[in-house]
Amino acid sequence: MNSHGADGITTNIAETKENKKKKETTDADLQKKSVKLVVMHLKKKVDPDAAGIDRVLVWLGEMEELLEKDGFDRVVYMNMRKELYEAIEWVFDVDLRHKLRNSWYSYGKAMDKKVPRN
Repeated sequence: MNSHGADGITTNIAETKENKKKKETTDADLQKKSVKLVVMHLKKKVDPDAAGIDRVLVWLGEMEELLEKDGFDRVVYMNMRKELYEAIEWVFDVDLRHKLRNSWYSYGKAMDKKVPRN
């Protein structure tokens, strides 16, 4: 079915709908998006004045750089999770360390997400 736009150009409605159709989401896309959300929430938990938090802050900077890049290499993201665990161990505040470990756990859950299949 064709339609005429205000400019007089004929367009195929099916083509227009196809162009608007979203790109198919892959497991990697979903996992990267989920990790982004975990990192965003993790940043809210971090107190930059806490003793021993320096390594976590460095990790956050590296993670933000990684998330800016295109693509998704699962091995790199899993290595970043290991590095986060190591950074958390240097935080002296027990309550903050507990909150950060919850984020570490959520990171792992984000890496396990799968796109629902029809």
